[in-house]
Order: sequence, then structure tokens, then C-alpha cells
Amino acid sequence: MAQAFTDLGNNDEVAGLSHAEWLALLLDHEATYRNDRRLALRLRHARLRHHAIPEDVDYRAPRGLDRRLFDTLIKGDWITRHENCAIIGPTGVGKSWLACALGHKACRDNRSVLYTRLPRLIEELALAKGDGRIAARMKSLARVDLLILDDWGLEPLDGNARHHLLEILEDRYGRCSTLVTSQLPVARWHELIGDPTYADAILDRLVHNAHRLEITGESMRRHTAAVTA
Repeated sequence: MAQAFTDLGNNDEVAGLSHAEWLALLLDHEATYRNDRRLALRLRHARLRHHAIPEDVDYRAPRGLDRRLFDTLIKGDWITRHENCAIIGPTGVGKSWLACALGHKACRDNRSVLYTRLPRLIEELALAKGDGRIAARMKSLARVDLLILDDWGLEPLDGNARHHLLEILEDRYGRCSTLVTSQLPVARWHELIGDPTYADAILDRLVHNAHRLEITGESMRRHTAAVTA
């Protein structure tokens, strides 16, 4: 605010403003500064894989993206209601990018976000269990407003992975939102989890209130490569 005060004092264009108008301008500078700083902090903690924003979404790409549904997801009411989301489609169609765009919008809406690849998270939790940090790590995962689990179903889950995943979803169910991206259709998730009892419990907490954004088409990476070649 002190810097803004100095800048305004050196600006001849604001010299004719009334005291109230000048003060309002100063406060507006301060509010903008605080909002920008808060957003930067949330984005740093979110660790989004892509610098993606909703305004840059390409709806013209031939991948069957449901614009009406995605616009609804961008508004974020589903996060307010503590619902989940699944973005499903073949490799390269932009699932991770779209997930990060939704994560960026959630940060702009002053919500806490964390992005992670599910295989990496499973590895981190295994290490945390070994050195006694598992309770603190699980607590932090339970608190975040939007947890993005990328690459869901990339590899089968072992016993520890199933247990940790169930605990995460149980802690978050009805309290926070989880977004997953997967190459596999939802119908195959049960067999991927392996144990029928765990599969039923995990999917019950994840799928039944999840918005499903299903994408089709060829890899956008190949399309981009062809255009730039």
C-alpha cells in the first residue's frame, strides 16, 4: 500500500480526484495486490502440471468435448457441493490439461487445490508409512478443497495402495471434491482395483456423485506435431 501511495502521488492524472476517490483507488490497488498474492500462493501449493486456464480451452479440436458440461464444471458449483469429477479418454486428448484448467479456476475462486499423479502419490504414501509421516500426509490430503488424481488406473493397485486410497476418499467424501483422469472407462475400474470389497467401497465414494467428462479422438500431441512439422 505504501508503494501504491507513492505511485499515485507521482501520477498527475489522479491529481484532480477528490479525497474519497483517491482513497478508493488506493484501496483498490491494495485489494488487487492481495488477491494476486493469494492466487500465486494457491497455485504454488497446487503444483499443477500444466499452466492451463479455462479461457485457453480449445473447443474446436475434434475430441468430443462437451462444452456445456465443461462450462458447468468451470463455474465450480460442484466443488461447493463436494461432488467429484472424472475426465475419461485415450492418451493425448488433453485430460490432464483440462483437469489443470479446472484446478486453476478453483485457485482463482480462492479454493485450495493439489495436483498429483496417482502412481506417484501411492509411492509417496508407501514411503511416508515407512518413516512415520503417513498420518500427517493423509490429514493434508483430506483438507484440500480439490484433489486432482491424474493417471487413475495406469497400473493395478496392491493391498497398501487400496487401503490408502480408500482412507483418502473416505476422509474426503461429502466434505471435499476429487477429480480423477483415466484412460480406462469407469466399467473397468472395479477389476483394476482388484479386491471386490475394496473396489465397491472406493467406487461408492468416488463415482456415484461424479460428473463424467468423456473425451474421444486422436492424440492432440500428434495433431500439434503435424501442424508444426
